Amino acid sequence: MINLFLNMFNYEFMQHAFLAGTIAAIVAGMVGYFIIIRNLSFAAHALGHIGFAGASGGLLLGLSPISGQFLLTILAAIGIGAFGDRISKSDMVIGIILSFCLGLGTLFLYFYGGYAGQAMIILFGNLLGVSNHDLQIMLWLMILSLLAISIISKRLLFSSLEPELAEAKGISPFWTSIAFVLIMATTITLASQVVGVILVFILAIGPAAIAVKWTQHFWSGIIVSTFLAVIIVWVGISLSYFTDWPISFWISALVFGIYLLSALKR
Repeated sequence: MINLFLNMFNYEFMQHAFLAGTIAAIVAGMVGYFIIIRNLSFAAHALGHIGFAGASGGLLLGLSPISGQFLLTILAAIGIGAFGDRISKSDMVIGIILSFCLGLGTLFLYFYGGYAGQAMIILFGNLLGVSNHDLQIMLWLMILSLLAISIISKRLLFSSLEPELAEAKGISPFWTSIAFVLIMATTITLASQVVGVILVFILAIGPAAIAVKWTQHFWSGIIVSTFLAVIIVWVGISLSYFTDWPISFWISALVFGIYLLSALKR
């Protein structure tokens, strides 16, 4: 059994899958916790859909999907961050924008000429097809995200839990919001490489939502969320290898199952 498991790593595409999945899971686990306590879950979901237009637009311009997705998601994140706390109360506006971006992405793929295959990859991910170039981009994005979140973590937590008091202490809610949504955009870009833009919510929010139920303190929540995200991705990739079922299905099924058991236990 152990040899059968280790045989997975004889293939380069499986090595890339585990590396890319681990990178995305680490960032998603950490940033996802902040997304929940700042009530930005729907905004994170919207960024995934907006990234669909960016990824398909990148293909049309001759760029890699991850490059196009990252650029457009960053631009959208700046707009979201400019709304500050009001963004959590603007679900209708966000819904209209993300629906338009899905339609725009469909148009880009139509002009690109590779609709069926490319749409499936962007929408549901293709972790087994991660190239060396994509892996390098993901690694740099992870380093930048973790560095940024470590710099602003205290101010971010303070402004998330006590926004009025934080502002009175001189912490700018506007720039804190801008900084965080840029990190969130990077997280969504990374997570979508694993499960696609449609299911990005399950990885970016799922492990953190479970950690919130399991823990009562900030740092323990961050650690549990990150650890859980990595384990879920690893198990999902392994199950996909043995069953030939999509990785995105296994990851979503694992998150749903664990969350459901947590809810029932409580």
